[in-house]
Amino acid sequence: MSDASGMMTAANMTVDGDRLWDSLDQMAQIGPGIAGGSNRQTLTDADAEGRTLFQRWCEDAGMTMGVDRMGSMFMRHEGTEPDLDPVYIGSHLDTQPTGGRYDGVLGVLAGLEMIRSIRDLGIRTRRPIVVTNWTNEEGARFAPAMLASGVFAGVVTEDYANSRQDADGKRFGDELDRIGWRGTEAPGDRKIHAMFELHIEQGPILEAEGKQIGVVTHGQGLWWLQVTLTGKDAHTGSTPMAMRVNAGLGMARIIEAVDRIAMEHQPDAVGAVGQANLFPNSRNVIPGKAVFCIDFRSPDLDKLTSMRSRLEVEAAEIANELGLGIEIEPVGHFDPVTFDADLVGKVRGAAAKLGYSHMDIVSGAGHDACWIAKVAPTVMIMCPCEGGLSHNEAEAITSDWARAGCDVLLHAVLDAAEIVR
Repeated sequence: MSDASGMMTAANMTVDGDRLWDSLDQMAQIGPGIAGGSNRQTLTDADAEGRTLFQRWCEDAGMTMGVDRMGSMFMRHEGTEPDLDPVYIGSHLDTQPTGGRYDGVLGVLAGLEMIRSIRDLGIRTRRPIVVTNWTNEEGARFAPAMLASGVFAGVVTEDYANSRQDADGKRFGDELDRIGWRGTEAPGDRKIHAMFELHIEQGPILEAEGKQIGVVTHGQGLWWLQVTLTGKDAHTGSTPMAMRVNAGLGMARIIEAVDRIAMEHQPDAVGAVGQANLFPNSRNVIPGKAVFCIDFRSPDLDKLTSMRSRLEVEAAEIANELGLGIEIEPVGHFDPVTFDADLVGKVRGAAAKLGYSHMDIVSGAGHDACWIAKVAPTVMIMCPCEGGLSHNEAEAITSDWARAGCDVLLHAVLDAAEIVR
């Protein structure tokens, strides 16, 4: 991989796409779903097994491991000047209960493949490179999402994170101790020169536009609002309609309001309810309680703020009209993110140099990069996913898309970490 003078040329450096694809397949064998995807929820036994495999792969590639008190894994490849702040590559290994094989995992294993490749190529960098697995990015078992990166960035406290409970009442801190992955490092103590996160798009834009690479310039802001409506359990057959205090009806009307409010804030605004529970959840009992979570997102802070405000007013009016008690608790939030302009330029330049079709894009989902951007220069790279389908076992990408994203990651990271010639 050198020119006529024997010097390494950037244009012909590439990762081993087959090895990356094989690593993705092997990781997917741990915590398999029921329909071809993955169920490796955070702090489960499957999560612990996936972490152990990742650790072994990284140590086989010459990396050393650090773990912080939130269980985030930091696998370090040394630079020629170890005292320089490292370049970080990171995403997550945890999945949704019915998750795909690539959401998050691609970004972690692409970092591993990049280190394997530069070792194969004999490339050295001035700055160390650290491949990171952030704990509990998904928030599927323990809300909120991006929990460990949030502690790292100082957005939430360790005590808050350790106190989070899953649906069975198990605490995050207890489960982290149980699987044996609580480290000793204080979260946030590490210095970061730059942070890169490769991720599948989780949307249909790149595939529809025929682009191989998404250069992520911004991330949408988010509000998760958990609504609890309190009515009165009653028999569905013997309670007159005018005498019902139906929490399920209130939930239905508020869900309709969520959709309308999002539509009235177009363009660049979305809203939905993806999690909902009725109690006692019996076919012949009018529900006396409803608990559901509203998800509002927009890259425009004013729109994001307006949607939350409108919802809180209208939901209270609906509850009052139906005689329901109501509580609204924010359980997740981050403002819209603008990623580092210099790093965005490095990603854009790497895609152009390699001849990959690319376009600027806004991330519609939350990612660990959204929190790390608060404390260090950060950027994201995206590859397409088929039909834009994600958080679904049918999630799919091609090996060519994975390799292209990893190649761009390789070149952009090496630009930031500075090749020693």
